[in-house]
Amino acid sequence: MNALKTAVLLAFLSALLIVAGGALGGRGGLIFALVIAVVMNVGSYWFSDKIVLRMYRAQEVGPTHPLNRMTARLAQRAGLPMPKVYAIPDMSPNAFATGRNPQHAAVAATEGIMRLLSESELEGVMAHELAHIKNRDILTATIAATLAAAITSLAYMAMFFGGNRDRGGNPIAALALVILAPMAAALIQMAISRQREFAADRGGAEIAGTPTGLANALRRLEAAVQQVPMDANPATAHMFIVKPFARGARSLFSTHPSTEARVQALMALRPGLY
Repeated sequence: MNALKTAVLLAFLSALLIVAGGALGGRGGLIFALVIAVVMNVGSYWFSDKIVLRMYRAQEVGPTHPLNRMTARLAQRAGLPMPKVYAIPDMSPNAFATGRNPQHAAVAATEGIMRLLSESELEGVMAHELAHIKNRDILTATIAATLAAAITSLAYMAMFFGGNRDRGGNPIAALALVILAPMAAALIQMAISRQREFAADRGGAEIAGTPTGLANALRRLEAAVQQVPMDANPATAHMFIVKPFARGARSLFSTHPSTEARVQALMALRPGLY
């Protein structure tokens, strides 16, 4: 099912990218966008995790790092290969998982989340990220981030260059793309993200052995991100455990269920399930 979802996502975002190229540059723009779509489809499968990690200046931590030791313990409990573990030099508390499959996965946590949360809360967060890996959500999420970023960037270019009348470009279509392309990318991200967060919360509780740590972490993260929001690319917002922005314009299309709903779902899990 996740393989089919990824294929549909790639096809839809690629089509949107090609339509955007045609609207902005006529036939030449369409051909250029087609080439870019092919390159990005191949590159997003093999290199999207590296792109996202580099975007946030993530640094791999060694086996003696506390986060690495915690992740190793949880991965063993979950029956997963040991992912690479990264620290992000950002004081906004957050975390995400990336990679194309469990054998080529990585988890990343900010300095802020490691300082903010207790050990049991951080364990709940890392278990949540490992659940994403176990559920094979990470390829779809990472590809969505890289392709949506490309589409959004192309749409914003229209504001500066507009349609090319000489080559068949339509300036009205270009203006529409400025509005609609980022919206379409955001809606796609929202569609693939909201339900998978509930599944990863449940899976994280099973891996950690209790829902309490994750539930408490979600409450603390929700409040802390409002105080210290992350300067994150909106195209990657769905990858983080909590929305990285403070309330405002960039939170118009929420990529996450409400924290209250997630906490209620966690605390409603039957004793013995985990």
